[in-house]
Amino acid sequence: MFDSVGYVALNSALDGLALRQRVIAENVANVQTPGYQAQRVQFEDALARAVSHGSGATTATTARSLEPTREDGNNVNLDTETLLNVDTNLRYQLATQAVSGTYSSIRTAMRSS
Repeated sequence: MFDSVGYVALNSALDGLALRQRVIAENVANVQTPGYQAQRVQFEDALARAVSHGSGATTATTARSLEPTREDGNNVNLDTETLLNVDTNLRYQLATQAVSGTYSSIRTAMRSS
């Protein structure tokens, strides 16, 4: 059960989303820092490839944002970060509900036996 592709993929997704939440927080914290370059977390494409190959295990990576840079050398866009944070939180909630559902199924099976 815990080594199934779906379960491993959900845990990889949770790890990637948690990293994305930390990176967004760091970007927002540095919105006024001259020369700061925002970071982006990428894992969805690698996760899709891993699942298609029967693994589900992947690691999230970070890269510099390609947003335009302001005069002070900073490229954090607060609107972009806010929308990305909302999207990430919704995805994280969905993934945790899916993992919770897996554990609920296990508890039900254990009670039935």
